[in-house]
Amino acid sequence: MLFSPFERMVAWKYLRSKRSEGFISLITAFSLAGIALGVAALIVITSVMNGVKTEMLKHFIGLSGHVSIYSHSRSINNYDDLIKQIKSIPQIQNAVAAIEGQAMVSARSQAAGVQIIAFNHQDLMNNPDITTKITAGNLDDLKNGDGVAIGQRMAENLGVTIGDYITLISPEGRQTIAGMVPRIKEYKVTAIFKLGMNSYDAGLIIMNFADAGIYFKLSDGGNNSASSIQVRVNNADDAEKIAKDISLATGDNLRIYDWKASNKSVFEALNVQRNVMFIILTLIIIVAAFNIVSTLIMLVKDKGRDIAILRTQGASRASVMRIFFACGAIIGIAGTFIGVVFGLILAINIDNIRAWVEKISGGKILAEQFYFLATLPAEVSPREVAAIIIMSLTLSFVATIYPARRAARLDPAEALRYE
Repeated sequence: MLFSPFERMVAWKYLRSKRSEGFISLITAFSLAGIALGVAALIVITSVMNGVKTEMLKHFIGLSGHVSIYSHSRSINNYDDLIKQIKSIPQIQNAVAAIEGQAMVSARSQAAGVQIIAFNHQDLMNNPDITTKITAGNLDDLKNGDGVAIGQRMAENLGVTIGDYITLISPEGRQTIAGMVPRIKEYKVTAIFKLGMNSYDAGLIIMNFADAGIYFKLSDGGNNSASSIQVRVNNADDAEKIAKDISLATGDNLRIYDWKASNKSVFEALNVQRNVMFIILTLIIIVAAFNIVSTLIMLVKDKGRDIAILRTQGASRASVMRIFFACGAIIGIAGTFIGVVFGLILAINIDNIRAWVEKISGGKILAEQFYFLATLPAEVSPREVAAIIIMSLTLSFVATIYPARRAARLDPAEALRYE
């Protein structure tokens, strides 16, 4: 055993609050609180960053897939044969044709730029990331044509609801003797969705595949073309490798992007923010560790007479060193434990806490129009929590080495000279 019962008893006795040692006890409390707050903050920040990354990835992949395939020309004509070829590659979960385009939407004297995406109706109904997010209406009406699904915030901004009509205006119009005339067509709102990302909820329209083919002039004599093929894989981390496999299997006439390449800037920004926050919050634990050094140095000075008596009664230098090492270890372990418990409670309930604070304050902490997400997700990683615990305990233990060695080197005769 690292510490004997005698050493643990003396260490605990030294840390107990006494009137004459009130200042030392106060610094001890600050050290413990600093470690606890640092550990809790690190757990909350890493969990929220993990949750944001996972949620954003889920939304991106929910519409675009893990791998996106585009033609060097405007459209992919033989997409059925290409999808069969792609599905034969190992680790491919699914591959669907999609039509993507941009337009302007207007209704009730309001207008906005929008992104349009369209899938075959069966592929759309097999996508739970969309079907489970419908807040009004239903997607079945899209199958009949002339109907669209729009985001909830877009519906609010345009002042429309189920059954109302919106007008889509495409800049890619038709050439007339009067010049280029944009394509304008009315569509009935048959469904409203809320995906949880403001960019989608305010700027995305989902259409029927055939309707989108006609609108974007991808239909030629009844033969529809696709503007992209969206591929889902079994493991998101393998998307880069599978994208290369698809490229080798299909040739060089396609542009192929995995989700990491398509959203590189977003996830790099998240990683930078995560690393900066981790460094800043680690400084809290380092400062608390320095407080442990100060606490133990003052404790050694205050307990000089006790150390001398212990030494004269047979206590070894190693025993004295372990006593003061135990003092610092108790602070570090207690602070880390409290921080882990407090941090996990906060991380698990962070979105409920956000909602409660917004209700009490009457303001928005997470304004959807400024942030990607409408909620504050958190995903606790056991590996990262373990790493934070190890780092906190290591810093705490390292901080006790110098004061403990100083106590062990104290000369009993010198300590008792002025007593």
